[in-house]
Amino acid sequence: MVKRDEDLASNLKFFASFAVKPLRPDPSRNSKPPHPKSSSSFLKKFSVLRSVRGAGMLPRMNCKSLEGKVGVVFGVANKRSIAWAIAQAWAEQGVKLIFNYQGERVKENVEELTATFGDEVPIYPCDVTSDVEIDAFFQNVRKHTPRVDLLLHSVAYAPREALEGRFLSTSREAYRMAHDISAYSLIALAQRVEPLMTHGGSIVAMSYYGAEKVIPNYNIMGVAKASLEASTRYLAWDMGKKSIRVNCISAGPVQTLAARGIAGFGQMIKQYEERAPLGRSCSLEEIGAAGVFLASDGAASITGQVLYVDGGYQIMGM
Repeated sequence: MVKRDEDLASNLKFFASFAVKPLRPDPSRNSKPPHPKSSSSFLKKFSVLRSVRGAGMLPRMNCKSLEGKVGVVFGVANKRSIAWAIAQAWAEQGVKLIFNYQGERVKENVEELTATFGDEVPIYPCDVTSDVEIDAFFQNVRKHTPRVDLLLHSVAYAPREALEGRFLSTSREAYRMAHDISAYSLIALAQRVEPLMTHGGSIVAMSYYGAEKVIPNYNIMGVAKASLEASTRYLAWDMGKKSIRVNCISAGPVQTLAARGIAGFGQMIKQYEERAPLGRSCSLEEIGAAGVFLASDGAASITGQVLYVDGGYQIMGM
């Protein structure tokens, strides 16, 4: 800590040397004072300044803000998946990705999608309800990389009958299943990825406004998402000491395979169009951009938070 403070003080002193000072003519000379940009001292400092890449004080100008990072993606089912939107955005910014899939039908979809990144994108089976499969998945990850920087959790499930009618009718099994898959799985994945995040990292989970307010028919999934958001905060506390950040994106309704299982989904979209300040929900591309932000150094001091990407709907009282 002392060394870090000394480095910071040194950097501040260095940058202070660039402060503009009034030019005072030398009475012993008749010539005009040199323009600062013609000063060899200034040029020397400027050349040093351009090469500084310390402590994030001068970020390298690079069109790929996540170049060199490695990310693990859970939850891609098809091209309309939120997980796929974020995976695409990460890949465009230079992230090398590893994917999970569950079941042979989903495997075919994931293989077809990841082929757009090239032939060498690793994909492995992983049912997040199985500790054995999670362990095997991360053993496979270690075959490709000794380090992981990013993890996306976009996994949620509840029986269809639990996503309609009265919440009061929720069965014990539906409650258990929704929480196991949608919330506890984040903890299980965080346990395995933590040893691989040797240089810190960012974990991003997907939530929804139903975790905070009652959304008719969202039912048990709203309760599970509330558990997910609370888990995010506790994981942020535990993992922050290792510079690992944990955040949620709470996206507005978008047309995904999972969304179609919610009764009255069309009415949800209409509500956002009528009440959100921006007159709409959000696009998959906008969710992907939010995923890039939370993965980037721009969010280096953000953890344990829920970022709403919903056209502003969350702020409305009536």
